[in-house]
Amino acid sequence: MIKVLSALVFPALLVMLFSRVTYNTVVGLVLTVALIAASAYKGYTHTWWLIIIDAFSLTVGFWLSLRMSKKASRSA
Repeated sequence: MIKVLSALVFPALLVMLFSRVTYNTVVGLVLTVALIAASAYKGYTHTWWLIIIDAFSLTVGFWLSLRMSKKASRSA
């Protein structure tokens, strides 16, 4: 259960964090995908369901970081 909740929350937060730090949403997405690929290689992702949940969370995080960057550019 903890792995499913972590797969729902952490990838989205990581995409948003890396996008905010690097000022580029694509770089944030690529860095997060690289971290998830490394964890899958080490054996922390056991089922296809976790991979699908990770992908969904990455998509949501990318969408939120795009909204965040658009909102920041409008106010500046």
